[in-house]
Amino acid sequence: MTKDLLGRHRAVLPDWLALYYDNPLEITHGEGRHVWDAEGNKYLDFFGGILTTMTAHALPEVTKAVSEQAGRILHSSTLYLNRPMVELAERVAQLSGIPDARVFFTTSGTEANDTALMLATSYRRSNQILAMRNSYHGRSFSSVGITGNRGWSPTSLSPLQTLYVHGGVRTRGPYAHLSDAEFIAACVADLKDLLGHVRPPAALIAEPVQGVGGFTSPPDGLYAAFREVLAERGVLWIADEVQTGWGRTGDHFWGWQAHAQNGPPDILTFAKGIGNGSSIGGVVARADIMNCLDSNSISTFGGTQITMAAGLANLTYLLEHDLQGNARRVGGLLIERLRAAAVKHPGVREVRGRGLMIGIELVKPGTDEADPQAASAVLEAAREGGLLLGKGGGHDTSALRIAPPLSLTVAEAEEGAAILERALASTQ
Repeated sequence: MTKDLLGRHRAVLPDWLALYYDNPLEITHGEGRHVWDAEGNKYLDFFGGILTTMTAHALPEVTKAVSEQAGRILHSSTLYLNRPMVELAERVAQLSGIPDARVFFTTSGTEANDTALMLATSYRRSNQILAMRNSYHGRSFSSVGITGNRGWSPTSLSPLQTLYVHGGVRTRGPYAHLSDAEFIAACVADLKDLLGHVRPPAALIAEPVQGVGGFTSPPDGLYAAFREVLAERGVLWIADEVQTGWGRTGDHFWGWQAHAQNGPPDILTFAKGIGNGSSIGGVVARADIMNCLDSNSISTFGGTQITMAAGLANLTYLLEHDLQGNARRVGGLLIERLRAAAVKHPGVREVRGRGLMIGIELVKPGTDEADPQAASAVLEAAREGGLLLGKGGGHDTSALRIAPPLSLTVAEAEEGAAILERALASTQ
């Protein structure tokens, strides 16, 4: 049955629509931190639908909220007052830390970043954007134009002029040998030099932890230092929290809070985990920025009632059960377990991350050269052992990505680490 479905997939869907595994699997249902495929195999899910199943599969509280809302009304568009949308917007605005915040809901992180770019360029009357090397911000025409990862950038055409800045990857590049303080100083000096050669841009957009880039990040405080330079020139800071938001990093509710010396960003984008599988994205911005557009707009599906019901129930569960704290505690144990295991494997260059957002970078033993074949082999071996992982990285997709639901237990973390250790050993 799976083979037949794969043939139908290839006959009707684009060639560039990527599938994991030599023999792709069909996931039919899930519960908690586990999923099952069409052949009845059970897997511990360490990728959560690309960081989207944030709390748990088939979470009863979310299922109940969606079912009850579906029995009333699914959708009406933003042309009508929408109580669930207003209620979720109120909570997101308060949690964002942005003063006098306004919230606009979209259906994806791509669309959220697209909206943020429109706001920033309109507000600043400039189409020039600063972005980070190794970054990923979506698949729309504008978000591809600011993506600094060639593996996910199918065209160089863009409505924007993009300038790429150092700093998103701590352990590679010309500043990798420096201390954290020296690294930040060098990146700031480079930014100042760049700004001295161009007209003031509209904004800097940055992921606090680069997701598709392999869960890389700068030293804490880099974006605060950047912001001091940018604020002097009126340049906005957009924090892309599509993957880092809602407590996944453990230490903070938002990734930007690791760089919070001078306050929140001007614009914040979010998506993925808030819906626990429902299609929710959004933008939070100061009122003067959000309201700068001088024409009408609506969203047909952004903020639709059924996704807002899911988001409200999911956010309530996350906060009431302190899943941020769980990400910090269980994630801390998991990363130390993985670092201990990695010592035995010469192909592991680095185990990095924070909370339940962990990357394992693989290289050819004895070198610093990325090894995407090894990453694919470990992915396959982990699946055979009953564990689903992700891949990423700006160096030929050589990093394994680990991002399970934030309700992961200590026992499940240990189980997953043991499977992954065996998968690494089997591919050496």
